[in-house]
Amino acid sequence: MSIKLAVPNKGRLNERSVEILERAGLELEDGGERRLYASVKNGDLSVMFLRAQDIVKFVHRGAVDMGITGWDLVLESGLDVHKLMDMGFGRCRLSVAVPEEKGIEDIRDIPDGSIVATSFPGMTQKYFEKNGKKVEITTISGAAEVTPHLGVADLIVDLVSSGSTLKTNHLKEIAVIAESQAVLIASKEAMKVKRTEMEELASAIRSVMDAERKRYLMADVPLASLDEVRGFLPGIAGPTVMNIAGRDDVVAIHVVVDKAEIYQSVNKLKRLGATGILIVPIDRMVP
Repeated sequence: MSIKLAVPNKGRLNERSVEILERAGLELEDGGERRLYASVKNGDLSVMFLRAQDIVKFVHRGAVDMGITGWDLVLESGLDVHKLMDMGFGRCRLSVAVPEEKGIEDIRDIPDGSIVATSFPGMTQKYFEKNGKKVEITTISGAAEVTPHLGVADLIVDLVSSGSTLKTNHLKEIAVIAESQAVLIASKEAMKVKRTEMEELASAIRSVMDAERKRYLMADVPLASLDEVRGFLPGIAGPTVMNIAGRDDVVAIHVVVDKAEIYQSVNKLKRLGATGILIVPIDRMVP
């Protein structure tokens, strides 16, 4: 069965989403920079390019089967969709921030009746009600950080990644409402009739995400050091060991290593006399 997948049409999630699909082996037809729709040349899949905030609605209504969007947008929508996986990019947090000169250190210090500017009125309202605070929510479409300086709001609730924008505008983060990242979501109705195809696509995407955290390492290792190498390079199921023609004292090993462990692993191999060390990226890891 054909699958309809929605991805963001611009912004921080667009390029990364398309890159992952292509690395998963899905070749998208080029529809130009302002494309709204693209078919996949080598798969029964079509891709729609939509605003990230609209993708949850399209998935919920069944207009598309699956979508990549921000978890913050899913939470704000309140719509019932199935989360297939976290995607590990587009990480940010929805935070409460106040002007530095206010001297506010905690939610409890915020006076009742304060005006909060945000693009997330639903989550903001629930958060302040949960904390027993009566505030006025003013909904804006962007640039929340400038509203306190313009007298439009007393504080803001906005997405924060590095926090540099807050510092530039002399704002201080005092609370985190929710953590967010890109997620792959699915229509619950579509899951009933297209589960196999949708899980296959999710598996292909997951294989790319898993591979990004790994590297393929090859090296020639002295046979006398092999047991010690096995101790710190277990790989997925232990290193693959191969004989080298004409050499009885050296073997070749191939192993998958966590990206974060490459530096230390190479140094250990060199100390044990390993040569010909080669590190190769992995496009996909399929269990």
